[in-house]
This record gives sequence, C-alpha cells and structure tokens, in this order.
Amino acid sequence: MDFKEYQEKSRKTAIYPKIGETYIYPALGLSDETGEVLGKIKKIFRDKGGILDNETREEIKKELGDVLWYLTQLSTELELSLDEIAEANIKKLYSRLERGVLQGSGDNR
Repeated sequence: MDFKEYQEKSRKTAIYPKIGETYIYPALGLSDETGEVLGKIKKIFRDKGGILDNETREEIKKELGDVLWYLTQLSTELELSLDEIAEANIKKLYSRLERGVLQGSGDNR
C-alpha cells in the first residue's frame, strides 16, 4: 500500500466530532496516540529491563498505526497529501545532509 491509497482508504473511517475547525480533533488524537507509543517504550525500560520483545513490538506497531491514522486525517483536513509531505521532508533532509547540518537543532538550518 502506498501513501495515496492509505490516505484514500483511511478517510472512509474518519468519523469524529467536529470541534471548531476540522483539524482540531485529529491534531489532538495525534498527540494522544504519540504519547501512547512513548508510554509503551518507557515501559520496556521500566518493566522489561530494556528488552524489546515481540509482544511489545506488536503493541507498538498497533499504536504507530493509530499515529499514522491521525497524521493522515490531520493532513487531509489541511488539504495536504502524505506524498507531498514525505517528498518535502526528504528534500529538507537531503539538503541538510548535503550541507552537513543533519545534527543540531532548529527547523531552518
């Protein structure tokens, strides 16, 4: 499956309350699901001695799917395609790579 197909298919399941602007709900969901991914990673160290087992990997995969869904809906609400987002990101990263500024901080480096 590619980004375009995922964006089209996942849109059929985008049934959520409109809270003011249509992008608010998926933005909040993206933050929430990202926190769930981080919580599962934290528990690898808290509960499993830093060992990532297959069960936890599968749990994280499900949460990453939820992150992808909310990211996709937010992108769609903002009239952006995942393809154009991915392309712009790679362009930015390769520019940084070529200029030797991958490390560091700040968006405009």
